[in-house]
Amino acid sequence: MEVAIGLIYFLVIVFANTIGAISGMGGGIIIRPVFEVIGYHPIVAISFYSSVAVFTMSITATLRQLSNGIKVRFKVATTISLSAIVGGFLGNVAFEWLLLFFESERLANLVQIILTILSLVFVLLTTNNEKSNFELNHFIWYFLTGIFLGFLASLLGIGGGPINVALLMLLFKIPIKEATVYSIITIFFSQLSRLFSIHLMTGFDRFDLTLLFWIIPAAVIGGLLGGSLSGIFSENRIMKIFKWTVSGIILLNIINSILLFI
Repeated sequence: MEVAIGLIYFLVIVFANTIGAISGMGGGIIIRPVFEVIGYHPIVAISFYSSVAVFTMSITATLRQLSNGIKVRFKVATTISLSAIVGGFLGNVAFEWLLLFFESERLANLVQIILTILSLVFVLLTTNNEKSNFELNHFIWYFLTGIFLGFLASLLGIGGGPINVALLMLLFKIPIKEATVYSIITIFFSQLSRLFSIHLMTGFDRFDLTLLFWIIPAAVIGGLLGGSLSGIFSENRIMKIFKWTVSGIILLNIINSILLFI
């Protein structure tokens, strides 16, 4: 059974991280709800495996996209990313608090799902109304945005990708191809912070680490494949992939919320 689960996780992660690297969503937004439908591991383990997959993908996809010639404003990328470390740590603390507060993984998971759906509806509304975009450029806005994105990514266990891309486009009027790169860099730092905080707070002994032999290679393959395709696709095609994927994930999260009470 373990080999079968490993293979299924491998295929899911390759697909999710390919889409995530193309669109800047990071893969976790697909990985977590699909793993929940499979239902083999508890939500704590799913969030951990998702974070490892997304963290690994962010490294390979960023390197691949930079080699595609995408220009990055490193002052913006650095400010958002470093503040995402703080947000990622706070998000994991909030997630552990949710588990303690509700004393039930099911209720904590329901809160995650509701927040994810609300976030994704916001994403669709903002990306469909590009004329309302702001054009902020002060350091403090980059800093606060990074904290918020890191917090949400870690709390929801999804990498935060679609929220990252939508908010970067909305607040800073950044084209989607450039926003995907900033998003993936931010995902790297927020998930690094989350994994480090897990190490400090609870350690990794409660997880089946043998699954990482499936998860990490799949994440690398997805990141490289998605990063390569991102350099080939037009901004219009990337936007279509982004919107269709977000719509599908909203439906998947609604199904998950129903399954919690069946």
